[in-house]
Amino acid sequence: MTEQLADVYPWIKSLHIISVISWMAGLLYLPRLFVNHVERAPNGSEMAEIFKGMEYRLLRYIMNPAMIATWLFGLLLAVTPGIVDWASGYTYVKLVMILGMTGFHQWLGLRRKVFEQDQNTRSGKHYRIANEVPTLMMIIIVIMIVVRPF
Repeated sequence: MTEQLADVYPWIKSLHIISVISWMAGLLYLPRLFVNHVERAPNGSEMAEIFKGMEYRLLRYIMNPAMIATWLFGLLLAVTPGIVDWASGYTYVKLVMILGMTGFHQWLGLRRKVFEQDQNTRSGKHYRIANEVPTLMMIIIVIMIVVRPF
C-alpha cells in the first residue's frame, strides 16, 4: 500500500492543499458572519434568519467536508514513506496546531447552534478577536512546514 501512496503522492498533496484552502476560508469567514449577525441582525429579524441560513450552509456544506478531506488527505500523507520527519519537533508543533484548528472548528459549530437558538450573548468584538485564531495557527503551520525551524 505504501508504494501506491508514493505513486499518487502529488495527487494526495494537491487534494490536501485544496482541502486546507477551503477549510481555512470557512474558518476565517464564519466568525465574520457572526460579527455581522451580532451587529446587524437583531434576534427574530428577517436578517437574523438569513444569517442563520448562511452560517448553517457554510458549516455544513463547505467547512465540514473540507475539514474531513483535510484530515483524510493529511493522514494519507502522514503514512506515505519519507514524507513526514517524525524525529523533528516541527512535526509535533504542526500537529498541535491542526488539533487546535479542529477544536476551533468545533467551537464555531457550537456557537452557530447558540445563534440558531437566538441565545448569543457575545459581542462582535469577541468574534473579531476569535477571527484571528485560525490565522495565527495557519501562520505557525506554514512556518513549520516551509522553514522547519527545529
